[in-house]
Amino acid sequence: MATEFAPDDQQLDGKTAIVSGAGALEGGIGNGRAAAILLARAGARILAVDRDLDRAAETAAMIEAEGGEALAHAADMTNEADCKAVAELAMEKFGRVDVLDNNVGIGSSGTVVDEVVEVWERVMRVNVQSMFLAAKFAIPAMIASGGGGAIVNVSSISALRPRGLTAYSASKGAVISLTRAMAIDHAPDGIRANCIAPGPVYTPMVYGRGMSDAARALRRQASPLGIEGTGWDIGNAVVFLSSARARYITGQTLVVDGGITVSGPARDPNV
Repeated sequence: MATEFAPDDQQLDGKTAIVSGAGALEGGIGNGRAAAILLARAGARILAVDRDLDRAAETAAMIEAEGGEALAHAADMTNEADCKAVAELAMEKFGRVDVLDNNVGIGSSGTVVDEVVEVWERVMRVNVQSMFLAAKFAIPAMIASGGGGAIVNVSSISALRPRGLTAYSASKGAVISLTRAMAIDHAPDGIRANCIAPGPVYTPMVYGRGMSDAARALRRQASPLGIEGTGWDIGNAVVFLSSARARYITGQTLVVDGGITVSGPARDPNV
């Protein structure tokens, strides 16, 4: 007889989730903050990690205001010692690690001819090395916790549909490959690793750089659905991939883009 799940099988009660990039600009809702809040609503205890402690603390406060449990922590996820400390803190404060949600990332633009070597190196360090280091220390903690685990890495549709952002596209492609490698390497430990490739979601990172109403409308119109994606859309995908509903899913890339990658010509790189 096929295994059936109870209606609350998406709940993460008793689980601990490390969410990197959990802060957001201007009190807004970015991918990491949305994921942290939604994971908490599903019952998980959250270690909200951000380079900026105030932003992480704001996320933790939002979770606590809803009755959830969260701890804010400042860390540079490109730093090995900081990533080790994050995993150790989760074990010390919560006694286990079950979910790792990697959101840290920066953008870039230009071709291989245009790009500056220092920028290329920084993009690779922030977008790829941060996820490598976070997993390097979270995975042993998951194994020690005895219940397997779930890793969700945030990539981008730019990895699947390059659009003039060469270093960024290459880094996000590396995230997908890294995720697939971790899925194979750690399946025997009961750990699943999956990737989310967001489309042009409207987050503080986007509007914090300044965006006209016309540019925002173009982003919305790029979706065949004609709707605008938000951090909540990415957060909901994180909860799904972290839950028992995704128990048979690993090594996959879930595209969350309103259908943009199947809609025809490539978008304007500024959209």
